[in-house]
Amino acid sequence: MAVEAVIFDWGGTLTPWRTIDFSAESAALALAATDGGAQAAEALRAAGDAVWSRSRDHHHSATIEAIFAEAGLELEPARLTAYREFWEPHTATDDDVRPLLERLRDEGMRVGVLSNTVWPRSWHEEIFVRDGIDHLIDGAVYTSEIAWTKPSPEAFQAAMAAVGVSDPGSCVFVGDRLFDDIYGARNAGMLAVHLPHSDIPLGQLGHTVGEPHAVIQRLSDLPDVIAPWR
Repeated sequence: MAVEAVIFDWGGTLTPWRTIDFSAESAALALAATDGGAQAAEALRAAGDAVWSRSRDHHHSATIEAIFAEAGLELEPARLTAYREFWEPHTATDDDVRPLLERLRDEGMRVGVLSNTVWPRSWHEEIFVRDGIDHLIDGAVYTSEIAWTKPSPEAFQAAMAAVGVSDPGSCVFVGDRLFDDIYGARNAGMLAVHLPHSDIPLGQLGHTVGEPHAVIQRLSDLPDVIAPWR
């Protein structure tokens, strides 16, 4: 079966990996709490760890609102500015992305995104617009909008539906995580390509290390990997 679609993870794949200071992240997020401060930051850090643990172990999705609820805090969405500013340097699209997506589409393949995220869709779309690649994405699934996270097969099936492909064997998934992305994609029946430059925190590693069909050192290597599968 020829490759019909290539679906990408977002953070650490379409963006270069950057190590996150989670204490600083929680402090920025706490500024959106009605009762902010050090205690709010500590509660949100613990709540975030709990939410992502459920994602890892049970593949249950969450939202920013769910993190605040877990922490027992009230969210004021209008005050999320500092949190978004904290993440801004980590959202830059890799320089290889635009020419790669243009080539894939020129060769008749559909392009998708599947991201484990607590952010709303609009935040991701604003990043793609900012970096000039929004028009090159045929469909995207953000787990904040569905019940599951990677590596659940349902998450990958949702991504396939978003790009209009029904046969997982005709899909390539590209990601930086051997559990969420590679194990998940293979378990869903997709071809899996690993981009191995992310230093995944120990608490986010899953129970299984997936075996990729191929490994690339940069995104621009992908067309040569796909060529024999077409």
